[in-house]
Amino acid sequence: MGGGTLSEERLLAGPWSALPRSFSAGVRKEEKTLAAEIIREIRHQVPEFSRPLDGKFGAGIQYGVETALAEFADRIEGSGARSDERLRVYRALGRGELAEGRSLDALQAAFRTGARVAWRRYARVARRSGLGPDLVVVLAEAIFTHIDEMASVSVQGYVEARADRAGTLGRSRRTLLEQLIAGAPPEALARAAADADWPLPTRVACVALGPVTDHPEPGVGRRRLPDPVLADLEGRQPWLLLPEPEALLRDGQVQRVLRGRGAVIGPTVPVDMAGDSLRWARAVRDTGAAAATGLLSCDDRLPELLLRGDASIVRLMASRRLGPLAALTPKQNVRLGETLLAWLQTDHGSAPAVAARLGIHPQTARQRLHRVQELFGDDLTDPDARFELEVALRGRSLALDRDHAAADPSGSPAPPPRRVADVRPVSGGGLTIGQGGV
Repeated sequence: MGGGTLSEERLLAGPWSALPRSFSAGVRKEEKTLAAEIIREIRHQVPEFSRPLDGKFGAGIQYGVETALAEFADRIEGSGARSDERLRVYRALGRGELAEGRSLDALQAAFRTGARVAWRRYARVARRSGLGPDLVVVLAEAIFTHIDEMASVSVQGYVEARADRAGTLGRSRRTLLEQLIAGAPPEALARAAADADWPLPTRVACVALGPVTDHPEPGVGRRRLPDPVLADLEGRQPWLLLPEPEALLRDGQVQRVLRGRGAVIGPTVPVDMAGDSLRWARAVRDTGAAAATGLLSCDDRLPELLLRGDASIVRLMASRRLGPLAALTPKQNVRLGETLLAWLQTDHGSAPAVAARLGIHPQTARQRLHRVQELFGDDLTDPDARFELEVALRGRSLALDRDHAAADPSGSPAPPPRRVADVRPVSGGGLTIGQGGV
């Protein structure tokens, strides 16, 4: 094989066509031993490939190297365009990297190592074949162009595999969300979590959001969330599910999604109660309480949730226990109801304590408490009656707040809701009022 000269016409056709076709025979003789040398050097130079090349992983690497060397010789020989089968091999290398849980960095390093080994071997073949310096330069260009093209196809395979996985993972996570909210049995939840590649936590909290149109920034529904967060942001009632809620609520990505959405955070509950956390969060959001505050926790409103859970029972208690207020004027009715509730919530406190809670003068509180004693009498010494009175008055307070919000067409923020402390049976004696309190 003579050295020859490099014609402009052959150079423009590409580096392979510029090489003598007969050079392919010398290249082919090296394929078997060169493949072994390349794999040995890759395992030595690239830590990710240092493990034994057995099974599917090893077979894929071996086949990929052998295919690349055979194709290189074919291109020098001019034996036709690249086959779909060979392109599939290179794409499979990229897919394999994703399957192994690695980035493309290791594969790219392996390509570079293989190119250097091939260049050293083919340079020796070129010297033995008498290729001139110009053709040796072309040979180097052909080798590294071939590697670049292989790498490009492998990247395409990696990206395709990642997209496929994202689609499959997305479907699995939607299924998992449905199972969580439906309260599926533990075995079914464990299987769905495994399919979704989602470590099943012990406790979660759900966050109810307003529709995407509530948010001033376009595209907020498509913001990326941390991987542990499960979400349905496209439905009519968007929501999130957060494992480790305290940590994730401090995450900047989560905060950006919550911002301006009237978010209500449900209570943190065992994972099998995720549906309850979402239901309670939506119940508070439906009251409109979060519109002005922007972010509200149900943990601060558990008694309210209890009272809203069965409004008919609360109304029945009110009709039974608040009858003595019915004969009063509306203003008197509200004032004495607030006074009685304040007394119950201060553990039957003194007139000054009730006055401080209501923001009125102690003497005014004392006068109202006398009137409450006249109206309710023995009910104030009966623990069950006092409990029902407190529930009825709390329920009425919530209703007044709701009516106020509904009657305000301006959209201005409603006044802070009346404080609803823990609902509990009250104890102690009746209402006794003196200069020092009760």
